[in-house]
Amino acid sequence: MRAAFLRVTCVLAVAVALGICAPGCQAASGRIIKVLPFYLDRQGRVALSPSLFERDAYQAQLRLTPAECSGLRFDVEWKAKQAAKAQLTLRAEVLTAKTPKSQPMTVEQPVRAGRSWRRWTSLRLSGLAFREAAELIAWRVTLWDADRLVAEQKSFLW
Repeated sequence: MRAAFLRVTCVLAVAVALGICAPGCQAASGRIIKVLPFYLDRQGRVALSPSLFERDAYQAQLRLTPAECSGLRFDVEWKAKQAAKAQLTLRAEVLTAKTPKSQPMTVEQPVRAGRSWRRWTSLRLSGLAFREAAELIAWRVTLWDADRLVAEQKSFLW
C-alpha cells in the first residue's frame, strides 16, 4: 500500500514539474486578426485626410488610375503568445495580373512580439517590383515561427 502511494506521489511530482517547465518550451502560437491592403500614391499616402470615407474614396480612385500609384502596403494586425524568444516573420504573398499562381510575389519582414499582445505591422511592395506587378488580384498573409506556420489570413480569391 505504501509503495503504491509513493509511486502515485512520484508521478504527480513529475507531472507538476513538467507542467511548470512546459510553457517555456512551447513554440509560439498566434493569429492574424486583420489585414488591410492599401494602394500608395506617389507621396506614399493612402488617403488625403484622416476620414475613413475619404480613405475608401481615394483608394477607389487609385485603383482606377494605376499611373498614380507608387506601391502597395499591407497593414497587418496580429498577436502571438509564447513568442519572447521566437523568430517570428510576417510574409505577404501577392497574386497579380502578371504573376502566375505558382510563383506569387513575396514580401516578408521579421517581427517581434512586444509587451502588448496585439501589434500592427506594415508590409510594403514598392519600386520596380510594384511596377512589374500590375493589378492586385489576391493576397495571403502568414505569420511564421522560424519554418513553422503559426497563422494565416487570405483574400477571398486566394
